[in-house]
Amino acid sequence: MPFRDRNEAARRLAGRLADYKGRNPLVLAIPRGAVPMAGIIAEALGGEVDVVLVRKLRAPYNPEFAVGSVDESGWTYIADYAAQAGASPEYLETEKREQLETMRRRRAEYTPVRPPIDPAGRVVIVIDDGLATGATMISALHALRAKKPEKLICAVPVSPPDTLEKVAHYADEVVCLETPEWFQAVGQFYMDFPQVEDEEVIAILRQNAA
Repeated sequence: MPFRDRNEAARRLAGRLADYKGRNPLVLAIPRGAVPMAGIIAEALGGEVDVVLVRKLRAPYNPEFAVGSVDESGWTYIADYAAQAGASPEYLETEKREQLETMRRRRAEYTPVRPPIDPAGRVVIVIDDGLATGATMISALHALRAKKPEKLICAVPVSPPDTLEKVAHYADEVVCLETPEWFQAVGQFYMDFPQVEDEEVIAILRQNAA
């Protein structure tokens, strides 16, 4: 701790997931930061890469803070503290519509020539570069569970212990490298934590599709 960058974190996660090598796991990244990580992990395990599109619902006065999340189907997870953070039902509905539109745009950009890879009957590993509130991971796992994977795994480099406990209810297995008690933001645990742009995501998905 901290990780040098996402690549190092991905290699370490791949080591912890080595039992799934040779089982053609489906490695699904929560965009955008986790997509390069998913590429590294899928290559190490001999799996496939895709994205699972979910979006956090942003707090009214702090857009970095999640008060919930939404998946592509429109299913929403609302945190029990959302109202305390100023998120009224009307605000949440507006925010949900905005995030659904973002997901529609990203799906059109990310996988324009094929539908998402079907997770049914597969070992599915959901990757993010870290958990803070866990809201987007909860929506991702909930959406994937409905598609009947053989096994559903959450794999992240870092998470607060209480968030990990909350997320564990939605997964068959949770793999996490570090669980620090003092936690402000995911980026504090990386020496190099650049923004991942859509162009990089599209390039990785195209490369793996080929």
